[in-house]
Amino acid sequence: MTVGIPKPQIDTSKPHPARVYDYLLGGKDNYPVDREMGERLPEDSRRDSRLNRAFMHRAAAWMARSGMEQYLDIGTGIPTEPNLHQIVQEIAPASRVVYTDNDPIVLRHAEALLISTPEGATDYVEADVRRPHEILEHARGFLDFSRPVALSLIALMHFIPDEDDPYGITRTLVDALPSGSLFVFSQGTGDFQPEKAGRVTNTYGKGGIALRLRTHAEVLRFFDGLDLVDPGLVTAPKWFKGTPAPEDEQSSFYVGVARVR
Repeated sequence: MTVGIPKPQIDTSKPHPARVYDYLLGGKDNYPVDREMGERLPEDSRRDSRLNRAFMHRAAAWMARSGMEQYLDIGTGIPTEPNLHQIVQEIAPASRVVYTDNDPIVLRHAEALLISTPEGATDYVEADVRRPHEILEHARGFLDFSRPVALSLIALMHFIPDEDDPYGITRTLVDALPSGSLFVFSQGTGDFQPEKAGRVTNTYGKGGIALRLRTHAEVLRFFDGLDLVDPGLVTAPKWFKGTPAPEDEQSSFYVGVARVR
């Protein structure tokens, strides 16, 4: 698939979550303002980012092995190989993936996101999760919503403050999924290191980025009406399928995968 990607207008005067995350993962698609913020974050923020990314890899592979062939990934971020479509299409080559993000730098990399297997297909839409109906309208033109779809919200909703109704946004997206679909989610928490959580929240806030870390009970609300698959809502390194947890490390991310009834 070949598409024309318009030249994005990137604001390099303010940090952006996708670029800060790229920096924490060791990427190069960031600017001095993003690196400055990353340097002010606690050192183990790099570890948290790595563990969260590793969860995404494991969950994507498990979904593909379970027969899932359609994916809607919102809050895609800057492509870091392997990305979701590379993982799932290696297992299920006919998989179709829609990527969504609102950061212009991700748009700049959209052509990389659109490199698909011959059997499968990928698509990209620049949109904000706060407008879920727009995302769904686009996705329905590319994915078959009469069959199961995997919805991925990885490290996104902690950037949606309570006043923007993160639970309502999530419910709108999940309610659009047919029975048998999967919901993959991760969210930052301050449950284990409150002092560190306060520092992280303040650092993002000084950069103009709202950050809402949530407790286990608050994160669990995102899964209301869904059936969590084992091992349930756990920290990132504790989520696994079929083999022991790969790392015995503390994490500031709660993660989970659930089935849509």
